[in-house]
Amino acid sequence: MAARSHPANTSRTPPGRPKSATEDNSAALLDVKLLQLFDMLYNTGSVTRCAEQLGQSQPTVSIWLAKLRKVLGDPLFVRTAAGMQPTPRADALIVPAREVIESLRKLSAGRPAFEPAQASRSFRLCMTDASHITLLPRLLAHLRQVAPGVRIDIGPIDAGTADALQSGKADIALGYVPGLESGFYQQTLYAQDFVCLVNPAHPRIGRTLTRKAYQNEAHIEIVYGRGHALLDSALKSHHIERNVLLELPGFLGLATIVSNTDLLATVPRMIGETLARQGAVKLFPCPFEIPSYLVKQHWHARLHDDAGHRWLRGVCSELFMKK
Repeated sequence: MAARSHPANTSRTPPGRPKSATEDNSAALLDVKLLQLFDMLYNTGSVTRCAEQLGQSQPTVSIWLAKLRKVLGDPLFVRTAAGMQPTPRADALIVPAREVIESLRKLSAGRPAFEPAQASRSFRLCMTDASHITLLPRLLAHLRQVAPGVRIDIGPIDAGTADALQSGKADIALGYVPGLESGFYQQTLYAQDFVCLVNPAHPRIGRTLTRKAYQNEAHIEIVYGRGHALLDSALKSHHIERNVLLELPGFLGLATIVSNTDLLATVPRMIGETLARQGAVKLFPCPFEIPSYLVKQHWHARLHDDAGHRWLRGVCSELFMKK
């Protein structure tokens, strides 16, 4: 019985898909040293001088030149009384060869420096509206001094923040961003506890704010962010029921409302202290314990080593970190 023949085990590129560099072996890739030799010989017209510049013996350089001629299928250089002169094929190849050499130099170069004073770049930061009042003015004032060409765009901290950081649509999130998994970095900037804001001319609250007065007065509730969840949990654990007459989605207009009514507002310390410094409201310690939380800057690993990104993180750390 005749032996049954089997087709060779070969792989084929699907129709319509171009072959990759590893699949297409019809042309060998040039060694970098051969490209360097080509460039030097084109400049000097001398094998001897090329050998000196490359730190190789003349026979070695002659062997390299023979390989280069074989791969490119052309003499490339011919010996004349004036030295080694390029052929038309060499004239046609010198520009792309030098472009390849320059590209390789760029790939091998060190990390580019970031010069803030000369930089022209945009960064997108995610933060809460409270940070628009507490952090953003300080950051913007600093950037205008040291990096006038740097632009910042502001986005919210919400359910899409992690995806925005991972995709590169956002650079840094300043605040509390729970649920970040592997691939993210974070740096603690400061801890936040809570304070109460009151009209300085409040008819029933003088030098101190007691728990009884807190329970008896009417309140503004900020229904946004990590602070709201912690405050709500603390109120339940201390069995305190508030008379909430106004709910706000954020801190915009809060100081004006408090300074013109007898309503109380319980807020994170930094926003409370910022509004109190403006003179419109009076600040009191909270008369019951509320767990504090950490404000951090968060970023994704894909931008961790970017020079500009490292600079911006350093600025945020310098401006906002409590030592």
